[in-house]
Amino acid sequence: MPSRGGRCPAGGARWAVDRSGSNLAVLFIFGLMTVFVTGCTKGPAEKAQSKSAEVTVITAEARDVPFSPEYVAQTQSSQLVNIQARVNGFLEKRVYREGSLVKEGQTLFLMDQKPFKVQLDQAEAALARQKAAMETACANLARVKPLVEQDALSRKDLDDATGQCRSYEAAVEQAKAQVESAKLNLSYTVISSPVTGISSYAQQTEGTYISPQNSLLTTVAVLSPIWVNFSISENEWHSLSEQTRKGLLREPKGKNYVVEVILVDGSIFPHTGRLTFADYSFNPQTGTFLIRASVDNPKGILRPNQYVRVRLKGAVRPNAILVPQRAIQQGSKGHFVWVVDREGRAESRPVTVGEWRGDEWLVFEGLKTGERVVVDGALTLHPGMPLTIRQSPQADVPDADAKKPPAEAGTKKTP
Repeated sequence: MPSRGGRCPAGGARWAVDRSGSNLAVLFIFGLMTVFVTGCTKGPAEKAQSKSAEVTVITAEARDVPFSPEYVAQTQSSQLVNIQARVNGFLEKRVYREGSLVKEGQTLFLMDQKPFKVQLDQAEAALARQKAAMETACANLARVKPLVEQDALSRKDLDDATGQCRSYEAAVEQAKAQVESAKLNLSYTVISSPVTGISSYAQQTEGTYISPQNSLLTTVAVLSPIWVNFSISENEWHSLSEQTRKGLLREPKGKNYVVEVILVDGSIFPHTGRLTFADYSFNPQTGTFLIRASVDNPKGILRPNQYVRVRLKGAVRPNAILVPQRAIQQGSKGHFVWVVDREGRAESRPVTVGEWRGDEWLVFEGLKTGERVVVDGALTLHPGMPLTIRQSPQADVPDADAKKPPAEAGTKKTP
């Protein structure tokens, strides 16, 4: 029975006390679990945030950088002359040494001259005969003229005498031309080089009868100047044009590039050249267009059809930024670098890169002058990570922040 005055029975009191104690125990256990879970989740994160990475940085600086692209090229004689016989006859002798350097006017071949000397003698004899006939006709004209004036001869006799004299005069001129033709043919039996250059092998042997079908005897290639031909693809040409339009590339005045030739052993040819020709259209088979440079070659070191490399000098990349290649990383979204922000923490920065220059990489977009770029120690970085910074000793330009106190330099060291 319940007690009067609202008192609970003894059993009810014990139940209330037990219930209150149970609630306190539950709250105590829940608090311990909360502390344990909080300690498990925040402890490593706080530990990771407090841990810093030691990195080496350089300071980015914009400056004018020479742009010197290289291309595979092939040499070509600036003047390749075919040495051909101009008359028919037997090849009597080869005078020059095959493969040697020949001078302009040097005799290379001799043909049998006897038939041509006979032709010259016949032409000179015909000329003498025509001259004698002309002199007789003109003397007859001189005698007829006064007789016609005295009416001793008719006008017809005068006209006939005049016609004969002029006819023989023309015959003399024709005979003179035949003599000159015979002399010219005789001179063609001595075949000489019209230019100074390197000679090729003799394509006809001594004693061969030369006719129009086998008139080619050899070739002579001019070595100085020599042409160096190379090609640029349509994509590269478009890219360079676009970079010039955007101000990323500045060509030399008048596009007067200096052409440097690199030999097969890597040495530099002592003479430079100039661009002299660019084809107006692309090759439909290769998608490239031809460019030609002319290079002095006084000692004949370069020979025709030789493979070399050419380097075009004179262009400049204005306000360009170069960073070591190891500082550039590539992710799923392209190239990026790690930079040091104002608080001395790591920041990932996407960049647009250009060509390599030695062990450096040209950065078109993404970096500014004065920013510090991580060179070594970037593999373990993540955004916002504190950094312990060491300036790279290989930096071209000292870091401006290196002269400031650590607080101003943005360097943050954690104990």
